[in-house]
Amino acid sequence: MFERGISTNEVREAVETGEVIENYPDDEPYPSRLILGRSGSRPLHVVAAENGGERTTVIITVYEPDPSMWEPDFRHGRKR
Repeated sequence: MFERGISTNEVREAVETGEVIENYPDDEPYPSRLILGRSGSRPLHVVAAENGGERTTVIITVYEPDPSMWEPDFRHGRKR
């Protein structure tokens, strides 16, 4: 996240205002999801997992989606 120039505040904004575009219910050790959020006009993908026992969200990774790999809405990967 920090290596990609994405701040903690940007991640928080993306998670709080974003939408889940894919669920990964079988992920271990916790189910996770892909969130499409924005920080200003910058699109961000956040993979987050929920630790239900501790009621915490674990951020797995955050990245700015590559337009060459994603449809213009950043919700679907481009077909190759």
